[in-house]
Amino acid sequence: MRHLFRDWYPFLLAVLATLPGLAMRALHPEISPLAMAGLTGGAILAASFMLMWACEVAQLDIPQTLALAVVALIAVLPEYAVDMYFTWMAGQHPESDYAHYAIANMTGANRLLIGVGWSAIVLVCWMRFRSAVVVENERRTDLVFLAMATAYAFIIPIKGSLAWYDGVILVAIYVWYIWIVSRRPCTEFEAEGPAEVLARLSRGRRRLATLSLFLYAAVVILADAELFSESLVASGKVLGINEFLLVQWLAPIASEAPEFIVSLMFAMRGHASIALGSLISSKLNQWTLLVGMIPGVYAASSGSMHPPIPMDSHQMNEILLTAAQSLFAICLLLRMRIGMRGAVVLFALFLAQFVSPFIQVPVEAAMGLPHIPDRLHVWFSLVYVALAAGMLLLRPRTLLDLRYGFRV
Repeated sequence: MRHLFRDWYPFLLAVLATLPGLAMRALHPEISPLAMAGLTGGAILAASFMLMWACEVAQLDIPQTLALAVVALIAVLPEYAVDMYFTWMAGQHPESDYAHYAIANMTGANRLLIGVGWSAIVLVCWMRFRSAVVVENERRTDLVFLAMATAYAFIIPIKGSLAWYDGVILVAIYVWYIWIVSRRPCTEFEAEGPAEVLARLSRGRRRLATLSLFLYAAVVILADAELFSESLVASGKVLGINEFLLVQWLAPIASEAPEFIVSLMFAMRGHASIALGSLISSKLNQWTLLVGMIPGVYAASSGSMHPPIPMDSHQMNEILLTAAQSLFAICLLLRMRIGMRGAVVLFALFLAQFVSPFIQVPVEAAMGLPHIPDRLHVWFSLVYVALAAGMLLLRPRTLLDLRYGFRV
């Protein structure tokens, strides 16, 4: 009995953590926005863990092509739910700030994934094994398509809009990627942690348990996405904190924490290559599908393809900064390895641009410069691009090697 409880208590804890969020949805009590954000955010976090476990086990029963396409979407459902809620509301209320929140959530999720996620995997590997992280050559496919999406992302701020055809192109990039990797031989899957408990079940029970986790987690996320999103915005107003920043960083942390934790556990067990490879795939997913779905959802909500989702210069500079960071990260990985120095630079630049909104005014005053809201965004973008250009000039052949990523 004790052994049974030890195996299943993670699932029990996850279910218990979702109940307060479901109660908030059902009862709509009059509580503070901070409490609402904490309860619904905790529910989404717990549901994200369930999705991670179910996605791992689903690879035993779903054909690889379907697993790559469908499971990849399900795994990032929390991030999509929040962003698509903001985008849908932007279509319903074009004069509101919802469009800004959608872009904030998307850019925050992408920059966190690289600046914190990738860096943390390398740092853990270095601290435990004193070695760089070397990724499999097959990941060159992820990098080449990530490079294609990043190159196209630079066009968006240049032309000043995120239109429906941008979404079609970005989604097409991901479909092309799926077509290539789905034709490769299946690799043997080994479940660990809570997923291993499900994997030991008989085939019928395993499928039922996996499907139940998927459905329950999806219900929790869809039920709490609106309350969590709105309470984050309200919390910013109550605390006097820019709600744009709360949406940009807190929402992605809640939705991506499970994947970060699982990847860190893999890295600590000596599987840093698998851990980093998983986060590279997640970055490609978010940089294509998540961005690509925004104009489509906005068009469906507003009832028209024109005009595109409203964005001002700040949102454009957010996309520019995210694209520049992506470019630098790709260049760091062109040799299919990333060491301690690269990870430190990646994290240091992320940390610097993370705190920049809070220190920009005093820095400008100290330098005798007039206040320009997005000055530091542009500066950091230029730093990322300059570093990437320098690396490409020193190792031009590594860029040519990306062509091998198109091989099946």
